[in-house]
Amino acid sequence: MTSDVTFIRISYRIIVLTLLALTLGSIASLAAIAFIEAVDWMNDVLLISPRSRIQLNNPFLLTAATVLVPTIGGLIVGFLIQKLTIEKRPLGPADAIKAVQLRTFLPDTRSGFVSTLASLVSLGSGASVGQYGPMVYMGAIAGNFASRLKLDIPNIQTIAIACGVAAAISTAFNAPIAGLVFAHEVILRHYSLQAFAPTTVASATGYVFANIIFDSPPLFLVHFDGVAFGYEFLLFAILGLVCAFLAVIFMRLLASTSAFSEKLSLPTIFKPAIAGLAVGIIALQLPDVLGIGKEALRFATIEGAFSSGELILLLIAKMVLTALCLGFGFAGGVFSPSLLIGILFGTLCWTLLDFISIPNSGVVVYAICAMMALTSPIIGAPLTTILIVFELTHNYDLTIAAMVSVVFANLLAYRLHGRSIFDVVLASKGVDLSSGRDRAMLENINILTLDNTDFANLKDTYSIEESLIQLKQVGRSAGAITNHNNIYLGVVRTIDLIGEESQAITNLIRKDMPVLNEKTSLWQAMSALEGFTGEAVPIVDSSNGELIGMVPESELITAYQKIANDIRDEENEGI
Repeated sequence: MTSDVTFIRISYRIIVLTLLALTLGSIASLAAIAFIEAVDWMNDVLLISPRSRIQLNNPFLLTAATVLVPTIGGLIVGFLIQKLTIEKRPLGPADAIKAVQLRTFLPDTRSGFVSTLASLVSLGSGASVGQYGPMVYMGAIAGNFASRLKLDIPNIQTIAIACGVAAAISTAFNAPIAGLVFAHEVILRHYSLQAFAPTTVASATGYVFANIIFDSPPLFLVHFDGVAFGYEFLLFAILGLVCAFLAVIFMRLLASTSAFSEKLSLPTIFKPAIAGLAVGIIALQLPDVLGIGKEALRFATIEGAFSSGELILLLIAKMVLTALCLGFGFAGGVFSPSLLIGILFGTLCWTLLDFISIPNSGVVVYAICAMMALTSPIIGAPLTTILIVFELTHNYDLTIAAMVSVVFANLLAYRLHGRSIFDVVLASKGVDLSSGRDRAMLENINILTLDNTDFANLKDTYSIEESLIQLKQVGRSAGAITNHNNIYLGVVRTIDLIGEESQAITNLIRKDMPVLNEKTSLWQAMSALEGFTGEAVPIVDSSNGELIGMVPESELITAYQKIANDIRDEENEGI
């Protein structure tokens, strides 16, 4: 009978998870395709795309559109974010990571949709931001909706969000394996059969929609005959290390621009317009800074398409304007700009090799290696970027070369800056994932959520006999001492009171006990109790010293064990 029940339960889960993955894969893929098509249409209509700009024979109108479209787009984005969202900021992959890692819900649905609309306006009006971050968040929104269904499946929210994200990345790059790995590497941060199977189905579904049904074009097409010289692998490693420094500079530039924007005494609603105006002015001389820069990315792999001076100017402009746009409130991702910055830098490095007459395998391999070496530490996905190269080019030699650069770039960038820009953003908001998921979850639990009401509150006017009676009534061996205003004075233990009936209770107070407050997290409480021997710990209001309660040590240990067990079960759960 037990085996029959188990078989039915497993069969139910397999069927439900498969259907869920197919549904989420379809929804996320269609949403991603619609998003891309909408951005391309807006770029054509608003004279952002190179094709529409070349076809226009009115220089005055072209100049006006170049400056005004990003500026007006910034005004619209500022209004959408500041007036229609609760968070008052664009949402992105970092929010999806937080929801999965801490088992919390995504921000409210309206803010999610408004943020997506703001991303569409940002990209459509030529802001120097990326499209993949918004697409990832759209996949997460789809997964979050599905997680609210009562399906009676463990970890359904985690699985559903991962499915949506995997399908979005698979669709964006025509790379189903990379989509699958991205969901595990960046969002889930672990591998389990329970999550692996449905995310695989969702990612494959996204690929079918993008590559077979809609026949979406690849991000770029390159031809590479192989690495011609063995010493070039050393050059690929050096290129990876240099890209790590550039990636760190870029990430710190993003952070410093955001900090500067916060200090700027200007209404937040107008800040994206300032960034848009800067983009428009620079675009008058460097139109390739507008939008995602797909054409610049494709031309960068062609020898002679850009001069060294053009590469340097475009590289610096793209870094500065992307930091300005994201820091000043435009909605969008950092993935696409990172790809362009990386490929431009790789092409620049190749021109240097060519200038000093070092025999090499051509511009393609250096451009692709640098593109992925710079992008991977920024998004924290080395495996994903390696697989993107393979799935886009179907070239094994090019993938191996990129792998060398990616590995060295991540080794150095991790030491200099951390795992990814998403982790840095989350750490600035109090969610530190650098020491592991268990610590982050413990830091996210406030001590007041635990039972802290079952304790003995003894007044400083009590006699020893009265105190012993009350301790016995509540079944505790220690109690908190407070004055008539409930101000915490210390702790007394039963063992210290027995035989001391002639003493005043205030003479027996222990003041060396650890004290928590209303802001203490479970992690901080566990750390404070190292070496502690006792039954319960007082919680005191940090503003006025009033006693809030006492949390038993056993309650802390139970809460910690529950989190540890939940994480273990999730990471080892089968279907």
